[in-house]
Amino acid sequence: MSLRPTPVALALSLAFPLASPLASAQTQPVAPAPTTAESPHQLGELTVSATRTERSVDAVPNTVTVKTRKQLDRRDARDLKDLLSDEVDIDVKAMTPRFTAAGASTGRAGNEGINIRGLEGNRVLMMIDGIRLPQSFAFGAFASGRADFVDLNGLSSVEVLRGPTSTSYGSDGLAGALSLRTLSPEDLLVDGKTFAGFARLGAMSVDDSKQASAAVALSSGDWTGLLQASIRRGHETRNEGENGASNATRTKPNPADVDSNSVMAKLGYRVNANHRLMGTVEYRERKVDTDGLSAVTAPPASGTLPATAVLALDAHDKSDRMRVSLEHRYEDLNATWLQQATTHVYVQDSETRQYSFEDRNTAADRTRLGTYKERLIGLSSQAQTQLANQRLSYGVDISRNTIEGLRDGTVPPAGETFPNKPFPDTRYTLAGAFVQDEIETGDFTIIPALRVEHYKLSPKAAGYAGDIVSLSDQAVTPRLGAIWRATPQLQPYVQWAQGFRAPTPDQVNNGFANPAQGYRSIGNPNLKAEHANSWELGVRGKLMETLRWQVSAYDNRYRDFISQEVVSGSFTPADPAVFQYINLSQARIKGVEARIAWDVMPGLALNASVAKSRGHGIENGVETPLDSVQPLRGKLGARYESGPWSLDATWVHSSGKKPSDVSTAGWFTPKKYDVVDVGAGYRFDKTFSVSAYVTNLFDKKYWRWSDVVGIAANSAIVDSFTAPGRAVQVSLRADF
Repeated sequence: MSLRPTPVALALSLAFPLASPLASAQTQPVAPAPTTAESPHQLGELTVSATRTERSVDAVPNTVTVKTRKQLDRRDARDLKDLLSDEVDIDVKAMTPRFTAAGASTGRAGNEGINIRGLEGNRVLMMIDGIRLPQSFAFGAFASGRADFVDLNGLSSVEVLRGPTSTSYGSDGLAGALSLRTLSPEDLLVDGKTFAGFARLGAMSVDDSKQASAAVALSSGDWTGLLQASIRRGHETRNEGENGASNATRTKPNPADVDSNSVMAKLGYRVNANHRLMGTVEYRERKVDTDGLSAVTAPPASGTLPATAVLALDAHDKSDRMRVSLEHRYEDLNATWLQQATTHVYVQDSETRQYSFEDRNTAADRTRLGTYKERLIGLSSQAQTQLANQRLSYGVDISRNTIEGLRDGTVPPAGETFPNKPFPDTRYTLAGAFVQDEIETGDFTIIPALRVEHYKLSPKAAGYAGDIVSLSDQAVTPRLGAIWRATPQLQPYVQWAQGFRAPTPDQVNNGFANPAQGYRSIGNPNLKAEHANSWELGVRGKLMETLRWQVSAYDNRYRDFISQEVVSGSFTPADPAVFQYINLSQARIKGVEARIAWDVMPGLALNASVAKSRGHGIENGVETPLDSVQPLRGKLGARYESGPWSLDATWVHSSGKKPSDVSTAGWFTPKKYDVVDVGAGYRFDKTFSVSAYVTNLFDKKYWRWSDVVGIAANSAIVDSFTAPGRAVQVSLRADF
């Protein structure tokens, strides 16, 4: 069975939207934990990702960022990289695309994923309405990211949770979690409306893109519904490169057409006062057609082009994700034992397909076709019991992800035949149960939690040439947090948490060899799950009722840290280098952060933050820096509102990356930089508003560390990986 949408299915989804007043078990509002009048109102938002229950961000024993629908509308970011660009301890990796047909995958993954406090990739849990987003995967010239599976126009909130999340959500999330919640009818049907919506048109110079998005919501009796759709047509993301040559010396981005379409439909039904049903259908696709000029062989200084010289590269990539979910929710706050219970079932299909055609001089032309698929089926059930001074939460989560990959094409590497699989088709099963208690006693809040998780990787031998091995294990992950409301000015908190991440199918079972180039990769049937032991200690408070602040320090230690290493060989055909995922003995990341928000006067607010971390891995007693750790970053922001006008300004500073903090000598280490962004908005009336945003106001030429990792310092094309220069975006919005 496949969830690939046919035109008829899409038409039905538009005509009969499925919807939900509530997005998922993980994102359901419940009775807030008791607070006191003295509790600081720092940031003021509510979070549901930290404890899977609704709490103020000041009432959780760790650091959480919440971006509300209003903040999303104000920024009108095109993707998660833009949206999170001013977060000092978060980054989104997106290298300039300079891939080839059969070798390098540089930049082909797009927005690869989220980096939280120095860890990235599949070590960060990413969820939308409580459903895991597809994992990232890379093999040879194929690379599939995670962050482009999301349409920001369809979101109502974004939460970023720091620290291990295994107690709440099971495997993954060693570094933290990104929790996204999609729009529901109730987000639009405010102030007693039974029909509401919005429409927006926008344009951005950074990629010469245009977008249109709209949503409508309605209610009638016990029924509510929502339909949301968006479309974007754009091109390559600009950088500060100046060389426009049509060959490998080029530093300007390759010409590309980038198109995306998203549609979401929801329908909710209130069975009675205590029971509600809801369903969601969501589809997202993204297409990128690239003219790979940077892959063309540069003309030699003398002589003729070799037979295998590349004359042209044409690439066509597509990724899509579709999910169907159904939820039942029970709520009776007057019940004695069970006040709330939510059960959520879902199916999600995703696929990344990448095709390349390489025109070579006199050698045979080559094609490559790579695919990566996931089919996720899951159930999540959660219940809550409110006692005198405590709230119990407990539940189970079960999911089964069928993961497949395929490599195909013409003129395969020596010693290979097409089609073949980079890893065997694998069924990845997770099953866990958790319990959590939120205890309020005087000026203290204590939150203990415990989860038991079982995971199993079941590979299939069909179509796979190498050896395969099954893997299963279990993990127990406790968490304990405490908050002391000593005074309004001083409220310390502490959290200890353990986490784990099960190995992925391609890490346990994989096989590839390129004898001519002298390297190969092999699987590791003895690979263990990664484990995290994390502490966060902080203090937050408020002064003069208008100034809120927070200082925190964290120490994350990992054992059996998984890393792909060269375990033997010398990169020659006679002695090929062997790449293998292995468990490092340990790794450690520690850091400090500070945040402050000041309401200077009515209409004027300032905020500032700074984060610094260091990390290293240890193998055989030798310490090596972790390249995923970002340099020191700081931010200063201001917002002013007066009548129909609003003004925003943000200054972001990043220190340079020191050569001593890089694992490999000779890598390019970018210098420090400062970037200023400004924005303005004007509301004509209750219906129409316009906004504009200018990024990199002073057209600063700079490099983000996450986008240049692995680039040689003496590279002649280092300007290819510069961040965009000055760019302008405008949008017109109508609310009704």
